[in-house]
Amino acid sequence: MLDIRFIRDNPDAVKQNIINKFQQEKLPLVDQVLDLDAKNRAAITEASELRASRNALSKKIGMLMGQAKKDPSKLAEAEEVKAQVKAGADRLAELEKLEGEYAAEIHKILLVIPNMIDPSVPIGPDDSANVEVERFGAPAVPEFEVPYHTDIMERFDGIDLDASGRVAGSGFYYLMGDIARLHEAVLAYARDFMIDKGFTYCIPPFMIHGSVVEGVMSQTDMDAMMYKIEGEDLYLIGTSEHSMIGKFIDQIIPEDSLPQTLTSYSPCFRKEKGSHGVEERGVYRIHQFEKQEMIVVCKPEDSMNWYDKMWKWSVELFRSLDIPVRQLECCSGDLADLKVKSCDIEAWSPRQKKYFEVCSCSNMGDAQARRLKMRVKGGKGTYLPHTLNNTVVAPPRMLIALLENNLQADGSVKVPEVLRPYMGGKDLLMPKH
Repeated sequence: MLDIRFIRDNPDAVKQNIINKFQQEKLPLVDQVLDLDAKNRAAITEASELRASRNALSKKIGMLMGQAKKDPSKLAEAEEVKAQVKAGADRLAELEKLEGEYAAEIHKILLVIPNMIDPSVPIGPDDSANVEVERFGAPAVPEFEVPYHTDIMERFDGIDLDASGRVAGSGFYYLMGDIARLHEAVLAYARDFMIDKGFTYCIPPFMIHGSVVEGVMSQTDMDAMMYKIEGEDLYLIGTSEHSMIGKFIDQIIPEDSLPQTLTSYSPCFRKEKGSHGVEERGVYRIHQFEKQEMIVVCKPEDSMNWYDKMWKWSVELFRSLDIPVRQLECCSGDLADLKVKSCDIEAWSPRQKKYFEVCSCSNMGDAQARRLKMRVKGGKGTYLPHTLNNTVVAPPRMLIALLENNLQADGSVKVPEVLRPYMGGKDLLMPKH
């Protein structure tokens, strides 16, 4: 969310940013919010003048009432001044009501105007214009056929979609046996990986209030993702980033406690509206999954440095699992409205012979901090911090990459060395079918 003062001083830049994000339908919002801002400031000015006048008139009434003890004619004059005070009070009440209405309308529009993107972001309308920056590890296609990921899991009796369909419907799953254990091993390894990077481990609330939802994501994303608890001001989280950043709502953070670096485990719940094609059946795009996340709250001047560190850690983790990956720079049209800059880490799929998204790293600038009323108190006063988030791992999707890239010709799956301590020392998983 942008500061209204920034829009006031830079309307053309804000409009160009909207154009760069291919959201031309939002262009009228800039003039609308500036008009409302001008009316609001005029109302505030008039209200301040009326309060000053009321104070002066009140003193005059007191003086006239004192004089009326000796000169009764002063009573009439005092009554005239009282009438002025009454008229001023009525107008003041009207202005205060207008101020509230203007402020609410301004806030509503500011939630929709997109954040300013970083100058380094490539301009493009959608994810087709995202730019590959670098590859890590050599993508390989084995000589044997790589089955679909659920077929691999079924060979280990590791998944039951029929039962989950009966219990919860499509978009859910039962993971069983070695596959379930591998799922948890990945999460445990990711947890320890981030702790070794100096992050504090956290298990956050899995539900959040509407005020936190509004603070951490755009209205469009909220409607497409979030499940609301009926009759309560609670939403199931779509990612632990939401409750992790929400931890700082309405807080003043001491500058000497920055950066705040947290890594969190949580289940995640998403509507995942729409049809996504045959390649996203199975456990690729689902309503419930588990995730290890990282978030950073830092000084504005440090955020881009943290951004680079965070996505590189994702690369390091996936390479330690013998999975080739690439970094993809997200273009302007593919950025959610709160994001300043974002990139995806995509894993190689030997079966599809292409990469698919497994991590997303984002610098949100001060947008979330402004919405959540987060402040940092330092030696030179208070200011808004920057917030960043990145996926560490999100199984079961990343299990697709893990299973495909570690599948052997005989149907067994090699357990990467870093996961073996979490798998009871196993170095190979043998299929049952």
